[in-house]
Amino acid sequence: MFDDALIQQLAHELNQSEKSRLQIEHFSKRFPGMTIEDGYRINRAWMQIKFAEGRTMIGHKIGLTSRAMQVSSQIDEPDYGTLLDDMRYTCTPGQVLDIPFTDFIAPRVEVELAFILKKELRGPHVTVQQVLEATDYVTPAIEIIDSRIEQFDRHTKVMRKVYDTISDNAANAGIVLGAKRVDPLTTDLPWCGAVLRQNGVVEETGLAAGVQGHPAVGIAWLANKLAPWGEHLQAGEIVLAGSFTKPALAKVGDVFDADYGPLGKLEFRFV
Repeated sequence: MFDDALIQQLAHELNQSEKSRLQIEHFSKRFPGMTIEDGYRINRAWMQIKFAEGRTMIGHKIGLTSRAMQVSSQIDEPDYGTLLDDMRYTCTPGQVLDIPFTDFIAPRVEVELAFILKKELRGPHVTVQQVLEATDYVTPAIEIIDSRIEQFDRHTKVMRKVYDTISDNAANAGIVLGAKRVDPLTTDLPWCGAVLRQNGVVEETGLAAGVQGHPAVGIAWLANKLAPWGEHLQAGEIVLAGSFTKPALAKVGDVFDADYGPLGKLEFRFV
């Protein structure tokens, strides 16, 4: 386990990387004994730096929710990170939202559903039904993921390990909201789907069932996972349930249209 001094050092490296938009090398390569717990401790230390700079927490994100992603990352459960107030972008229906590309290093776009809570969820025995009952509404969401720690090692081209991703706030960098809101108790959430177009070309399609069979499964998992840290999901939080498409790499000038059918659209471009 890393000592507190090293945790703080690596958290500051992440913070500086985000500010400079210069990626850093894999922690897991530099420190081969790194563990998942070390990753979460680094992430929490980084968020404390953010809070000291004036940021506030607005929720959580869940990642690595598909079986294929878990196998490729050599883990058997998802991961999670923190959503901050400056990560939120809001679309206006019928208009294309401009998002500054310079807010990111190497942004990628994922299609998800967001749960907005009206009641707290406190583990360790939270169920899917309790998640649905504690949710005010569910709405389409785009997660913009990014890499402060380089995705592939600059020398060996080896992909980063899950410990790196976790410390890097589970790769989270932004969230786009602004489509319709639906009742989780009367909506067949696993069958909510989306078509993601990039510059008019269909890049990805998917159903929310791709997120562990039901998007609320990850919310329950997260509430239970936070319990040993003395934390819980709070009323008013936004919780991203996990992507049901592969990430689409974004470039300056790219226009994205995420069409959720009856749940509306999210349209934005990187400028």
